[in-house]
Amino acid sequence: MQSRNKILDDISQLMTNAMGVAQGAKSEAETAMKSWMDRWLADRNFVTREEFEAVQLMAQKAREENAALARRIEALEAAAGSGRKRAARKPAQERPAKRTTAKRS
Repeated sequence: MQSRNKILDDISQLMTNAMGVAQGAKSEAETAMKSWMDRWLADRNFVTREEFEAVQLMAQKAREENAALARRIEALEAAAGSGRKRAARKPAQERPAKRTTAKRS
């Protein structure tokens, strides 16, 4: 048979209440620290992880577009260069004569 001891029940209840208060204080301290850190970071103009990742993706896309445009320019220059070579191969009689201007003194 177990006997109930009033003192042990009171101590148990006191400890349970103390743990509840400690957990509440911990939660409040975490919230206050997080708010303080957020304010501190905002004052220093730091970016959030989400903003950093968004800018990083934009930069990657811009690099890819630049590479694609560089390849396109190279292809157009190659095509224009081969067109110049064809013009240079025309026989002399088909090309218009060059105009020469004499200097007058």
